Amino acid sequence: MKLNQTRTIFRREFSSFLKSPGAYILLTLYLLITGWFFFSTFFLSGRADLRSFFQLMPLILSFTIPAITMRQFSEEYRSGSMEILGTLPVTTGDVIAGKSLSSLLFVGCMLLPTLSYPVFISFLGELDWGPVIGGYLGALFLSAAYIGIGLLASSATNNQIVAFIIGTVICLFLSIIDRMLVLIPSGLGQLLQNLGTGYHFTNISRGIIDSRDIIYFASMIFLSHYAAWIINREHR
Repeated sequence: MKLNQTRTIFRREFSSFLKSPGAYILLTLYLLITGWFFFSTFFLSGRADLRSFFQLMPLILSFTIPAITMRQFSEEYRSGSMEILGTLPVTTGDVIAGKSLSSLLFVGCMLLPTLSYPVFISFLGELDWGPVIGGYLGALFLSAAYIGIGLLASSATNNQIVAFIIGTVICLFLSIIDRMLVLIPSGLGQLLQNLGTGYHFTNISRGIIDSRDIIYFASMIFLSHYAAWIINREHR
């Protein structure tokens, strides 16, 4: 995988985001939903923190990121442009890295306006910036993991809707599994809790940087992207 080739794919994909009306609709919906949840819960709780905002982050990203990634490979297969990519001097790794990084940058663009929330709170009370920094750092790790899952789902079908459903179901399951432990035998509880993204994201969003959480997200990112690489290598 060469940096210049990855950069070319990255620019191509991010440019397609900027030209897509759907991307702006998704961005608007994301900001409306997060803004509504933030301000409604903030004034009810009366706490100078972003706890409720970050608690909802895994659930919101479970729907948002599959919507971003659903077309990444499925549309390539449907339109036949994947065959064109196969004739170019780019590797499967270049394509996946470029698409993944462009998706992550778009998610970063979505998160950027929400930085106004902690600024707003800081004017009303004394804000602990540790959990805020941890929350946004965790959001980037979580987004990268879900992007890998979304790319994997998009690689498995040429139908964008099917890719969205598959990606959403997997991301949603990983987000809420730690909240379902009361329904699970105690012997499996700890194992399933450690498998869930919500549990590890919550730790980081509290401002606690634990190597176990970092290793979890790094492993999730690697495995999902590697699985997408295997599927796409067979298609080329």
